[in-house]
Amino acid sequence: MLVYIGIDWSETKHDVVILNEAGAALERLVLPHTPEGLCQLETARQRLGLKPEECLVGIETAHHLVIDFLWAHGYTQVYVIPPNVVKSSRSRYRQSGARDDQSDAYVIADVTRTDRHRLALWRPDGLLTRQLRAAVSLREHLQRARVRCCNRLRAVLLRYYPAATQVFKHLDAQITLAFIQAYPTPQAASALSFAAFKTFAQQHHYPRPAGLRTNFARLQASQPEATPDTIQVYQGEAVCLAALLLSVVQAQLDVERDVGELFARHPERALFASLPGAGDWLAPALLAKFGDDRQRFPTAASVQALAGTCPVTESSNKRRWVHFRRACDREFRHIAQQWARCSLKESTWAVAYYERIRPHCHSESHAQRCLANRWLAIAWKVWQSRRPYDEAVHLQHRAARSRPRPREGV
Repeated sequence: MLVYIGIDWSETKHDVVILNEAGAALERLVLPHTPEGLCQLETARQRLGLKPEECLVGIETAHHLVIDFLWAHGYTQVYVIPPNVVKSSRSRYRQSGARDDQSDAYVIADVTRTDRHRLALWRPDGLLTRQLRAAVSLREHLQRARVRCCNRLRAVLLRYYPAATQVFKHLDAQITLAFIQAYPTPQAASALSFAAFKTFAQQHHYPRPAGLRTNFARLQASQPEATPDTIQVYQGEAVCLAALLLSVVQAQLDVERDVGELFARHPERALFASLPGAGDWLAPALLAKFGDDRQRFPTAASVQALAGTCPVTESSNKRRWVHFRRACDREFRHIAQQWARCSLKESTWAVAYYERIRPHCHSESHAQRCLANRWLAIAWKVWQSRRPYDEAVHLQHRAARSRPRPREGV
């Protein structure tokens, strides 16, 4: 006998409904988020005389300790149901709009029962891929934090100490942040001699010593002066932000090194390293997003929809509306568009395609998204076939498809 288990999870407790094949509720449980609470699910299963492989479990997340518990206890038929599917399915059961956690658990269980043919069975990736995915996600998080902190620091420095934003090329460079901490006021910078400035640059391994006089001249150039009160107001914040940004930059470098080491050990490294423009960062990021399970993305369109590179088309009668896809993995979309932009430096096909579509796109981002959409279809084929990308072969296939077919009888 098969049963269908719907789990509406939360941080403190989990509502569970167990349905039979006819859709009748066999059990309704509320499990505390404790080891003993989760074991109540095992107790209920054994009371019903079921084996773990006879239980089809629906849940809205793949990133929770409940998933680890299910896999550790032999529940191999787990379906991760997107939250928007659950939301849109509630009206099938209650037209009033009323809902609670138990009703959501019932909806999840019944959607698993009725729509299982449309859901993908969840299979966890290998340890190396999961480590890589976590590191990629952390790096993206640190990058966003880096941009936010850098923008805030720039705004503060422009208020009282604009010379500090110009002395070195990048504000978020480690040497710039160390300089702000060592010389946090315009007075400290103006009192600095060239010899002391050169010593500071050498201590921080500045890579262009020949340009130090130019850097020093920018530092000593005449700037609007802030009042002593303004300097006193903002000096502490600038030092704090510089220290915070320096720690974020160092953490990002450490994570990028870890990503490189994990990617070098991955058995599918050659596939994603062969993609033009992917480089040392985007290749492991793409591998982490694709994962190990080939059945997770049965078509290229499923990858494109997850990454949000393909638009949404709605049509009814004579009306047709094509609009931007919002329900997607935004981190994946950012990675795909970065890859599309970088590929323009290494792929002649990408350049030709981009130049053809750019006049028809309303923005640069739109054109890059269109190119990313095509690249993801190619990456999916590389991933499924397990054969590295070869641009010459790709161009040959495109030429063969575009060649006109001879008419019958001619």
